[in-house]
Amino acid sequence: MTTQRLVLATRNRHKVAELLAILTEAGLDVELVGADAYPHIPDVPETGVTFAENALLKAHALAQATGLPAVADDSGLCVDVLGGAPGIFSARWSGRHGDDQANLDLLLAQLGDIDAPHRGAHFACAAALALPDGTEQVVEGTLDGTLRTAPAGTGGFGYDPILQPHGETRTCAELTPAEKNAISHRGKAFRALVPIVKQLLG
Repeated sequence: MTTQRLVLATRNRHKVAELLAILTEAGLDVELVGADAYPHIPDVPETGVTFAENALLKAHALAQATGLPAVADDSGLCVDVLGGAPGIFSARWSGRHGDDQANLDLLLAQLGDIDAPHRGAHFACAAALALPDGTEQVVEGTLDGTLRTAPAGTGGFGYDPILQPHGETRTCAELTPAEKNAISHRGKAFRALVPIVKQLLG
């Protein structure tokens, strides 16, 4: 069987390495590249109202533009007392896209008077695979936990410093990359995608 090229809708090399490790571990002979291998293709606006819709939008756009099978994911933090917000707006909760510190500060301020028993939250991720012929599959993964009142740890990114996974005494930002990948919402979604990749690309 010839090696199948697969493109992941991200310019984040760490995310490419994470998915490649999962595919390789599953015994898949896949050449995985990120969206930066196609600099002429613009980023796709995330106009969906769910993680799954956004992941599918990006996967389909990349599959059509490259003629290759494409994987995309969308993820965020869902806070129980905020009705699931920030959700799909996690990366721009403060109004500035990708300003992790501002997003974190705003969320902590909004939860300032919320007691520990009511600080439940989870990270959610939807991962989608789309083929150039329009075939699509989407899977989801979650990481449940509680929100600290102050950040802890220097690893990870986004809201990692305040989410403490259930069963853990540390935040996601205090876990090693291997520990985090083993339980993370993205890791779970990517691993759920493996049998689908095997079936569709086999």
